[in-house]
Amino acid sequence: MNIDLAEALKSRFVNGWNLFWLITGPISAVMVFSMMRADLSNAEGVSSMIQLSVRCAVPWLYLAFAASSAQVLFSGPFSLWLLRNRKIMGLCFSAAMGWQLLFIVWLVSVHRDYYVTEVYVLRDVIEGTVGYLFLIAMTLTSFRFGRKLLKPRRWKLLHKSGIYFLWAYAFSVYWWNLFYYPSPVLLDYVYYLGGFSAWGLRAAAWSKKHRQLAKKESPEVSSRPAFVLMGVVFVGFGLIAAGTGLVWREPVEAFLLGHTISQDLELYLPYWPFTPFLPLFIIALGAFLWAKYGMARPAGA
Repeated sequence: MNIDLAEALKSRFVNGWNLFWLITGPISAVMVFSMMRADLSNAEGVSSMIQLSVRCAVPWLYLAFAASSAQVLFSGPFSLWLLRNRKIMGLCFSAAMGWQLLFIVWLVSVHRDYYVTEVYVLRDVIEGTVGYLFLIAMTLTSFRFGRKLLKPRRWKLLHKSGIYFLWAYAFSVYWWNLFYYPSPVLLDYVYYLGGFSAWGLRAAAWSKKHRQLAKKESPEVSSRPAFVLMGVVFVGFGLIAAGTGLVWREPVEAFLLGHTISQDLELYLPYWPFTPFLPLFIIALGAFLWAKYGMARPAGA
């Protein structure tokens, strides 16, 4: 029996709040079942629940982050369904992170000595606090009563900056798992690749829209091979760097943190010195050169 994907994805059972409960119901069941099996009387058991809740949350963040870009690049039934349910994906992420917050509070309040001696790092606390403030604000303003509190421009700024900050937090966690901590597991690779791909879709969608706009404004635009080549080289170099962090991380960090000011910033400024994102900056520069300067209007246009 042939199934029409477009029609199937329009079903009320996989859209809106039905989709939310379809996703968060199993997540909550997994969390409750895992709590029953874990030894929460010791700090290690609570820490394992924090890790599990994050693993349950991250995929929905990545999907929300990539939704609009997927529609630009691969317009079709699935990308349209994803864009239609972008808010639901974000709320699923928020719900799963609610479990994480529960276990963080549990760890800090019940196992305070373990938290202070084994977990606490000031910058991590700053990053996590800012992330939760964004998440709470974005969740509240996803509903009509909260959205009315902000002007459209401020609402857009909040949600765009917030989702980038939250994506950056998740992406950097798995970057460090691969390129700093020993013995990464398969899921670390999957989530790192997922975060990188979600960002890559946004970069590619921006580039596509910019080139389309240039052609629309002036159909006579022509290619500028030198800038196109430079863009391709930067993108290629960035892609190589994204997979070889073990090779360059230590010397690059030694250089970036070789000054007192930079070392002070590392203590307080989230993500400084932005090591996990350096390959992405290089790729973004390549995409910018390709899209912005790789097309030229003819003389007199």
